[in-house]
Amino acid sequence: MINAFYQVMRRELLTAFRRIADVFNPLWFFIIVITLFPLGVGPEPQLLLRIAPGIIWVAALLASLLSLERLFKDDFSDGGLEQLMLSPYPLSLLVTAKIIAHWLLTGLPIILISPLIAVLLSLDFNTYWAVLFTLLIGTPILSFIGAIGVALTVGLRKGGVILSLIMLPLCIPVLIFSTMAIDAANFGQSYIGALAIMGAMLVTAITLAPFAVAASLRVSVS
Repeated sequence: MINAFYQVMRRELLTAFRRIADVFNPLWFFIIVITLFPLGVGPEPQLLLRIAPGIIWVAALLASLLSLERLFKDDFSDGGLEQLMLSPYPLSLLVTAKIIAHWLLTGLPIILISPLIAVLLSLDFNTYWAVLFTLLIGTPILSFIGAIGVALTVGLRKGGVILSLIMLPLCIPVLIFSTMAIDAANFGQSYIGALAIMGAMLVTAITLAPFAVAASLRVSVS
């Protein structure tokens, strides 16, 4: 099973890097959104500090949503999804590999450019660490939650709008606790509690989402 997990993840990464534009589009979108806000509202540090949590997490959510629709779409079109379902290995394990590959291609690059975010939004050192921790915990949650919506809409011709309607309400707790943690860091308060709640959400998503995705795929394909 470990080898099957590795092979599915490797295939996803190789396929993505053959279409390198699909990898960079969400990242460029995230950078553009972060860049436009200081240009639009002005470079005043205090103002940027107040709006930074919302800017960062709305941009991260939209960037994740931009790349999610193709998570199972290509496999559905070329019959690869049926092959995964007929595999002797648990479908939940295989979709977990695909979700982790999606996070490596979308969430991890956002984390890696977080120092640039700190410079553009005039974040202090403590606030930057809060941003880094919330992205590290929160972006995998977006991938796992989004995979459920993709699995439910994979058979629809125009599932992007429905995917947004499914995913956005489910991601509101992530946005709330992420912005709460960054705001607390900005005011010099402890944000460990918010990170702990996000950690519990991540564990829940990793534990339950693969089974929900597998069940949704079976419903969508049948």
